[in-house]
Amino acid sequence: MNHTVPRKILHLDLDAFFCAVEEQKDPSLAGKAFAVGGQAGQRGVISTCSYPARKYGVHSAMPTGQALRLCPNLILISSNFADYHSKSQQVMAILHQLSGLVEQVSVDEAFVEVSDLPEPVEVIARNLQERVRKETGLPCSIGAASCKLVAKIATDTGKSRSKGSDYPRSVLCVPAGTEREFLAPLPAKAMWGVGPKMEASLADMGLCTIGDIANCPVDVLERRFGKYGADLHRHAQGIDDRPVTVEFEAKSISQEVTFAKDTADLAYLRGVLRDLSVKVGYRMRCDGVCARVIRLKLRWSDFSTHTRQVALPAPTDQDSVIYSTAESLLMKLWQAGRPVRLIGVGGSNLVDQVHQLSLFDQQTEKERKLLNALDDLQEKYGKGAVQRAGRMNRKHSGE
Repeated sequence: MNHTVPRKILHLDLDAFFCAVEEQKDPSLAGKAFAVGGQAGQRGVISTCSYPARKYGVHSAMPTGQALRLCPNLILISSNFADYHSKSQQVMAILHQLSGLVEQVSVDEAFVEVSDLPEPVEVIARNLQERVRKETGLPCSIGAASCKLVAKIATDTGKSRSKGSDYPRSVLCVPAGTEREFLAPLPAKAMWGVGPKMEASLADMGLCTIGDIANCPVDVLERRFGKYGADLHRHAQGIDDRPVTVEFEAKSISQEVTFAKDTADLAYLRGVLRDLSVKVGYRMRCDGVCARVIRLKLRWSDFSTHTRQVALPAPTDQDSVIYSTAESLLMKLWQAGRPVRLIGVGGSNLVDQVHQLSLFDQQTEKERKLLNALDDLQEKYGKGAVQRAGRMNRKHSGE
């Protein structure tokens, strides 16, 4: 029975961000065709434009001279990046309060993983959109799905369906299991990585929609596009297991093991996971760092690989916290009877090790002292000197 719990990932995009900030500063711009960008005589280009201006065919990256020919009454405003940066920071702060798993893609765009929140993803998305509006005054659109690829496309699709002259403020959620159905009718260019040249190449093969790509045999795509052909085929089916990468993530510390023989023994996998967690915790303490994010990696016997991660309420370097977190992530992916080829655990978004005793209960502090003592023994007598009883029992039983 498949117990895999799908991820919940949001993609937030601030609508016509620079224009929205300028409109806050000068409300008289509301409803007018205006753009932020350089002057026509200086080989200027349009950074972004208001939605009324888009009705004339004006768009970002367009030469300013061309934009003025399309819309002679276009109001031009010089960029003020200090203001945009300040507003962006306000929005990103809201996202970080919602989740510890935020990947900022640009000044006006970010992914947020909210898998641990109990509410339906559409409720989370609409509440977030309203909070951004109330606290910053900025309009935004949000796409939600079980992976980054589909969430991003959902945002773009939701915005494109808005035909008015106002900010789209769209929210489009793609339920888990319907990714392929959602993507199928969309044009091939809606996919990440499909630019004009790739779009033309696909059209030469008769592949004009994402559904066409999904239905094309993968070996045909590989012959035409090499390794990227397999990625293209997988993405066209809505399969994208890339994690939300925490911004400013320095190095990570991880351990993994590939089994000589694939196993579907959950008890054994839990034991291995505990051993790996101990190794990760030991390396963290040696390096003097703690992890804000714990990540699990699982590869099935068919070589399909999945990752799950969660942001912790407080950074940790403790074996028990690492293991209990990784074990809960394992159970979200677990499919009874399906053999596993590889399992791994890691800590990322590392910070310097700082422990304030007031933040730790008595039991946690006891564990810390025990771990420090065990670390000292390993340093003195070697890494094999200290082993957990469970691991010794597995060895003695021939595992």
